[in-house]
Amino acid sequence: MSFRALELLRSCDKVACEDTRVTGRLLQQFDIKKPILSYREQNEVARAEELAKSLQAGDSIALVCDAGTPTLSDPGFRLVRTCRKLGIPVVPIPGPCAAIAALSASGLPSNAFHFVGFLPPKKAARLRFFEENRVACHTIILYESCHRIEKCVDDLIEVLGENRCICIAREITKRHETFLTGVACHVREQLRERSTKGEFVLLIAPEDFVL
Repeated sequence: MSFRALELLRSCDKVACEDTRVTGRLLQQFDIKKPILSYREQNEVARAEELAKSLQAGDSIALVCDAGTPTLSDPGFRLVRTCRKLGIPVVPIPGPCAAIAALSASGLPSNAFHFVGFLPPKKAARLRFFEENRVACHTIILYESCHRIEKCVDDLIEVLGENRCICIAREITKRHETFLTGVACHVREQLRERSTKGEFVLLIAPEDFVL
């Protein structure tokens, strides 16, 4: 939590967030008392218009997500888009971003990358994605849930081969932070020996990269 973020949370009129319980605990930690509004995937369309009207009326609103950065595989895009259409200023407050943090510590090429968020849950769609990106000349970054991370790596190996260099980052910046980097077959074995609880980032190196 940066000083700038704390200053903004203390000075804004309202806080919009994914889970009011999570953000409530965060604000309580820093003794900040503000009205908290639910802004999540299920109500994002309607709430974006409501928040935009509040901003037009002169309110200042802080948009917070449970973890990571708003709009990056988290709610926020529709609100930011609406604000831009209406000429309402949007100010980014730099903070944690799992994709960038994972890339910076992965050992994989970082001069160019493609962030794709979460892959589809169906195996056929994942296989198709890997096939379409088989010869990508940049590092690919994606998010995956604890329930599908092993299946995702299996699908990756099926299409890209067991010697493709990858990195799996788990629970970045948290107590059980883990980085597994190497050829896919070795990383898969290490993954099977460890806990798969938590949040995962999977990075795939270009085809010709050797660690």
